[in-house]
Amino acid sequence: MNAELRLLQSEEGRTEICLSIPSAKSRAIVDAIRGMLPLAGLKVRRINEEGDEVFSAKEVFPDGSPAMLLRGLRGKEGLTQAEMAARLGVSQNMVSDMENGRRPISLKMAKRIGEEFKTPYKGFL
Repeated sequence: MNAELRLLQSEEGRTEICLSIPSAKSRAIVDAIRGMLPLAGLKVRRINEEGDEVFSAKEVFPDGSPAMLLRGLRGKEGLTQAEMAARLGVSQNMVSDMENGRRPISLKMAKRIGEEFKTPYKGFL
């Protein structure tokens, strides 16, 4: 199968590149394109299925910490420390200590948080 390439011009002075390739080659092609764009002075932005731009925690909170991320998650979920503790199977004091940076979040706990709240665990490390 051959690759197919189309350029679609927009009125805003941008061009959309449509590339149709064999599925087996898609990862290699995407990685190659991603590697070349910075050479052209372009930053790659991730877009979700709804068309919204996706930002990493580091981009949103450059001075952020795992403690801040945990507090933010609890706020997003609308939970008290006691409610979060119950879901994680730990004490409210442990959640408080992790949120305030008095207790590091272990790999095991980060994975438990990620699994319970369906979120990537690595930000909590």
